[in-house]
Amino acid sequence: MTTAELRPTAPRPALSIDVEAPRQDELLALLEQSTVYARSLGYPPESNFLLDVDALERSSVRVYVARDEGGRALGLAALVALEPDADGGRPGDAELKRMFVGERARGLGVAGALLRRIEADAAERGIRRLVLETGDLHASALALYGKHGYREIPQFGQYIGEAHSICLAKPLAGE
Repeated sequence: MTTAELRPTAPRPALSIDVEAPRQDELLALLEQSTVYARSLGYPPESNFLLDVDALERSSVRVYVARDEGGRALGLAALVALEPDADGGRPGDAELKRMFVGERARGLGVAGALLRRIEADAAERGIRRLVLETGDLHASALALYGKHGYREIPQFGQYIGEAHSICLAKPLAGE
């Protein structure tokens, strides 16, 4: 028997994932937890590219929130429409930002559910490729994105030349 087989499996929560306004107390708390977590990884401040709540409220951004059956926010992620010339993406790209799952919900499939929902919505909206940046010290994020088909690409936009930035992309259906 392997260690994984001995470990009890937590039940997967029933989730709802919807686009919501980010300026809600519960979501602000998740964003703060995300910021604290990002800083705990040891990156220099200039290597953290976290969108603040004002940026998340822009019309070019959609914030997806995963909630349990009791309505508690478990995680969130943002989808940002990119301007190819200004943001370094290519036509049809959108960027995934601020993916974060609260500590009590980690390992329950919340991040994967958020990714699947965002990917489906993005494809419906004509987005052909999702791009993202994560840090080289963020092993759990790299594992998650790799498991879901994201592959490394050259750095783009504001991440060009950043020593800790790893950029990833995933073509969506039909690409």
